[in-house]
Amino acid sequence: MIPFTTLTSKATALPIANIDTDQLIPARFMSQPRSAGYGAFLLHDLRHNPDGTRRDFPLNPPEAEGSAILITRRNFGCGSSREAAVYALADHGIRAVIAPSFGDIFAANSIKNGLLPAVVTEPDSERLLEAAALPGARPTTIDLAAQTITIGNLVVNFTIDRVWKTQLLEGLDDIDLTLREARLIEGFVEQDRAARPWAVPDLS
Repeated sequence: MIPFTTLTSKATALPIANIDTDQLIPARFMSQPRSAGYGAFLLHDLRHNPDGTRRDFPLNPPEAEGSAILITRRNFGCGSSREAAVYALADHGIRAVIAPSFGDIFAANSIKNGLLPAVVTEPDSERLLEAAALPGARPTTIDLAAQTITIGNLVVNFTIDRVWKTQLLEGLDDIDLTLREARLIEGFVEQDRAARPWAVPDLS
């Protein structure tokens, strides 16, 4: 996994609460192989009319292209546990989502895919949304080590689980994180084998 330390990018303001995983990627698109990329399906039904034409939606204008940061409202990623919702964001180029709260499973899936779920207060979320939506808004910078988000003169703090922060900063998935404790695990196995030899299966 690519480490996440700092990120400077255009940010897209998406002032909508309770965006669920079915909205992030409708189920009918999940039959496509991940290798084909899920980015085109991100928020498809919110971005398009039934006839396929594009709606007036924050991710659609040309100026939103290349944005790696999404600023939104509370309860982002609620609903089902589909990891494909994170795939759609990542394949679209989003590396960080800023919101007052996230669906628990969505947030965990984000970390596994190197995407930062940055939790801010509701007032700070509104300030960031306003700043990002201004014409000619300056790039947004996220500093994970300092846990700050900066747009021009606006600087706000965000929170993240301590273990998740370590995983992102060092580019560690769950297996990598476990392997860091390999010596302790091996020591425990040896001690347990000595204390409970009867519990070790005889494979001979």
